[in-house]
Amino acid sequence: MYAVVRQIPAGYVATYGDVAALAHLPGHARLVGYALHALPEFSDVPWQRVINAQGKLSLGRAFPGGELHQRHLLEAEGIVFGANGKISLKHFRWQPPSHEPAHEDVLKAQ
Repeated sequence: MYAVVRQIPAGYVATYGDVAALAHLPGHARLVGYALHALPEFSDVPWQRVINAQGKLSLGRAFPGGELHQRHLLEAEGIVFGANGKISLKHFRWQPPSHEPAHEDVLKAQ
C-alpha cells in the first residue's frame, strides 16, 4: 500500500479504494486507512494525498483538527477545494500510467 501511495504525484489525490485496488486488495479501503494512520509522524509516505471516495478528507475522526493540516498540505501542492470542502476527483484524481503490453505479450496475442 505504501508503495502505491508513494507513486501519487504532488497535485493529485487517490481514494482509499483506489489505493487498495492498486495494491491488489480490492474492497479493503479501510485497511488502507488503518495503514496510513499507523505511519510514524515523519514518514516520507505522502499520506495527505489519500482521501475518501466523496472527495472529502477523513482524517478529522482520527485526529481532531487533522483535516486542516491535511488540507493545508494539499493546497500547498495546488489542490483546490470547492466551497463544499470537497476535492474534484474529476480534476485531481491520479490515474497510474496504463500498462503497456510487453513485446512478448504482443507476440503471444498474434
